[in-house]
Amino acid sequence: MKVNAGLDRLVYSTEHGKMCPGCRQPVAECVCHRRASPVSQGVVRVLRETKGRQGKEVTVIRGVALDPVSLAQLGRQLKTTCGSGGTVKEGVIEIQGDHVEQVLEQLRQQGWVAKRGGG
Repeated sequence: MKVNAGLDRLVYSTEHGKMCPGCRQPVAECVCHRRASPVSQGVVRVLRETKGRQGKEVTVIRGVALDPVSLAQLGRQLKTTCGSGGTVKEGVIEIQGDHVEQVLEQLRQQGWVAKRGGG
């Protein structure tokens, strides 16, 4: 168990993972700091980014209005479909490599209104 030295607040538990400093519950069960999903206009945007990534391509999916657990599950499913790694951070799914067309097709098959973003 790690404790933030200056504030004496639990930030990580080996049993539950990251902990909310406000309510001292696991982040997945936290209700005090539950972040609202970014306001979605009903359209999921899928784009390819390289900026700030040392030239490496990343497929970014924004605007998916799901709770964090469901968003992580969708991210896992898309990574498997693309056969690539990735992550889910702050309401955004990132998949390594240029998989925009594959992701668009998969999201549309699942009933999402998905559009290509960027240029």
